Amino acid sequence: MIDKRFVTRVIIRNYRSIKLCDVNLSQLTYLVGPNGSGKSNFLDALRFVSDALNTTLDHALRDRNGIKEVRRRSYGHPTHFTIKLFFQDSEGGIGTYAFEIGAQPQGGFEVRSEECRFERFFGKSAFYRVEKGVVLDSNLPAPPAASSDRLYLVNVSGLPEFRNVYQNLANMRFYNLNPESIRQLQSPDSGDLLLRDGSNIASMIRKFSQYPDIKNRIEEFLSKVVLGVEGVEFRNIGSKETLEFRQQVQGAKDPWKFPAENMSDGTLRALGILVALFQAKISTQFTKSLVGIEEPEMALHPAAAGVLRDALNDAADNAQIIVTSHSPDLLDDYSVSDKCILAVSSEKGTTAVAPIEDAGRQVIRDRLYTAGELLRLGQLIPDEDYSNKVSLSDSIDP
Repeated sequence: MIDKRFVTRVIIRNYRSIKLCDVNLSQLTYLVGPNGSGKSNFLDALRFVSDALNTTLDHALRDRNGIKEVRRRSYGHPTHFTIKLFFQDSEGGIGTYAFEIGAQPQGGFEVRSEECRFERFFGKSAFYRVEKGVVLDSNLPAPPAASSDRLYLVNVSGLPEFRNVYQNLANMRFYNLNPESIRQLQSPDSGDLLLRDGSNIASMIRKFSQYPDIKNRIEEFLSKVVLGVEGVEFRNIGSKETLEFRQQVQGAKDPWKFPAENMSDGTLRALGILVALFQAKISTQFTKSLVGIEEPEMALHPAAAGVLRDALNDAADNAQIIVTSHSPDLLDDYSVSDKCILAVSSEKGTTAVAPIEDAGRQVIRDRLYTAGELLRLGQLIPDEDYSNKVSLSDSIDP
């Protein structure tokens, strides 16, 4: 598989239940752990970056009930959190983007520090460093003014030096698909990017209709997940849009057509997952893409896990994908490498995210057990030595 990763490494400190983690991401990464271990918090830290760039930092915090609900809860209650991303572009450039957000009285907040550095393979590099609303260092000829309550990357997003960095970070997409939102009549839009809950999926199917090979691929996977379903189309109903499914019915010569409101949650969720995975193939907004999906196996029959795994592998040829899961069936194949698994656990409310421990890695490499079998045995656990080696100095400094 060609390396098309966008985010190569993630460092998070004091975000929700995560005290400190420093991990590398694969082209396809499985975040594996029991319910309540903190998998969603890791994914939400990445989504926080995208939300803060797409809207405002204040909106991203309010959407999570304020900074008091975001910074880690513990003895001494940390007053700040840090996120640092290492990334690469399609032309060999590499960079880092980091910020530290601190709490203020009465639920206020400030950007204590923010830094972006981008080293191009060809051409001039670009960088800036901001602290508490003051630009301390930058090689921009006329850097815009900064503000302590906004991310500076938004301010420089119109400049050619940082335009692609901003767009790729802002366009990271994260999904917790809601079958009811998919089932309802929807307002049309451009169909460029699937919304988080799937509430514009009819417009996405309309857009996919312009790419029949990719749409057929989605329908092929869907027909294997939901037996009898042969295809899906968008339909206009007045000023709204909806989905219409073609499904075989016993005794009927031709498939019957069913509106989305008559389809099961599992069918709608499966379609949403496939659209989320394959949208990078048709979207003009992606130069580098990252897609995160919460528990894609939810509401699907265990027998469909293999089909879902194939779809993830197929889609990973065009997009970097992160999925959270606690399904042994999804990992129950020797094609699932130890390198693409991050184990997640929780002790006394603190989340650990790390590669799986050495013995588990070796067992998978030797094909003695699949990752799914280790998960059933309770042996897919974070490498404690790795977690202990993560140094504070390496993780705090942007």
